[in-house]
Amino acid sequence: MVPRYGAGALSDVVPSLLAALGVAGMVNVLGVPSARRACLLLVDGLGWELLREHADAAPFLASLAGDPITAGFPSTTATSIAALGTGLTPGEHGVVGTTFVAGEDMVLNALSWSHHGAPSFTDLRDTLVPEEVQPHPTMFDRAAEAGLTVRVVAPHEQQRSGLSRAVLRGAPFAGVHAMGDLASASLDALRSADRVFCYSYHADLDKLGHLYGPGTEPWRLQLTYVDQLAASIARGLPKDTLLAVVADHGMVTVGDEDRIDYDTTPSLSAGVRLLGGEPRIRHIHTEPGATDDVLAAWQHLLGDKAWFLRRDDAIAAGLFGPVVSARVRPRIGDLVMAAHGTAVVVRSVVEPVFARLLGQHGSLTTAEQSVPLLLHSS
Repeated sequence: MVPRYGAGALSDVVPSLLAALGVAGMVNVLGVPSARRACLLLVDGLGWELLREHADAAPFLASLAGDPITAGFPSTTATSIAALGTGLTPGEHGVVGTTFVAGEDMVLNALSWSHHGAPSFTDLRDTLVPEEVQPHPTMFDRAAEAGLTVRVVAPHEQQRSGLSRAVLRGAPFAGVHAMGDLASASLDALRSADRVFCYSYHADLDKLGHLYGPGTEPWRLQLTYVDQLAASIARGLPKDTLLAVVADHGMVTVGDEDRIDYDTTPSLSAGVRLLGGEPRIRHIHTEPGATDDVLAAWQHLLGDKAWFLRRDDAIAAGLFGPVVSARVRPRIGDLVMAAHGTAVVVRSVVEPVFARLLGQHGSLTTAEQSVPLLLHSS
C-alpha cells in the first residue's frame, strides 16, 4: 500500500488544517472545514482497521466523521510525527525510520536520539544536532509567522528530546503527565487566543499494543480511556474550533514463529555494513559490491514473507514521497525490506526490547498504513 502523499497522507494533515485556519500558502488537500482554532490530537497506534474492529470500545471516536488516510513509509512513530510536524514527506524531512544511518558509520535512534547499538546510552544531541538532521522549518514555525498562537502538548520528558527539537520546534511546549492534564492543557491552549493551532499527543495505547497485542483486553480498555479523552476535549472546545484526531500507524500481532533473528543468523549479516529500521522494515546497508549476495541471502531465508527493493527502486516506487533529497538518500538502505503478513526480523542482542514486543508496525500492509482522520467542530 504505497502512501498517498499529496492526496491523503499524514504529511497532508497539518497543511490542510493550517489552510482551514487561513494560513496563506497552505493547501487544504483533505478538505478540512474552516475554523478559527484547531487541536490535532495524535493517538499513537490507533490504526483505522483497529478502530473499526473495536468501535464498541470507542463510541465517541466511532461516531465522528472521517475516512482513512495513509501513514507514510515507514509507518512508525518517529517518521509519522516528523510528517505531521513538518508537513513534509520522509524523502524531504529525512526521518526515514525509528533508526537510520546518519553519518558515515552511525545509526541514529530517532526516538532516544542516541547511538543505536552502542553498548551504553550515548546522547547524540550535540553530535547529530537535531536542527541539522532535519533542517526544514516546521509547521509551527510557519503558523507562528502567520500570526497563530501555537502549542505542543505532550509528555513532559519529550520537551527537549532530539525528535521534538527536529520536527516539533517553533511552539511553546506544555509538558503533561497523564490524560487529565493533556486534556486540560489542550483546552487551555485553545482558549488562550482567537487563532490557535495546538498539537496534542497520547502514547499509551501504542505502548499497550506493543506489550499485549492490539485488540487484547488491556488495549481495549485503554482505547475506552482514549475515547473519553477525545470526548472530554470535544466538550470543552471554544466556539469555532476544530478537533482533528489522527494516528501515526496501525499495528499487527506477531508470534514466536514470525520472528527471524538477525543477530543469531550469520547468513543475514554476511555482507551487511549497517542495519537500520525496526523489525517490520529494515534499511540494509551493504558492503561495497555485496548488495546482490545480501539480497539473495535475505530472499532465500524470508521467501514470500517480505518485499525487497533496492534503494533506487524504493525511491522510484514513491515509498518515501515524490522527492528524495540528496541529504536524505544515504539514509535509505541499499536494500529496503518491508514485511508481509506478521513476519519480523528482530535483533535479540542489539534490540532486545523491540525483539520481544507482541505488537509491531512499520510496513506497507493496510493494517499498518491505514490511519483515521476524524473531525469534530464546535
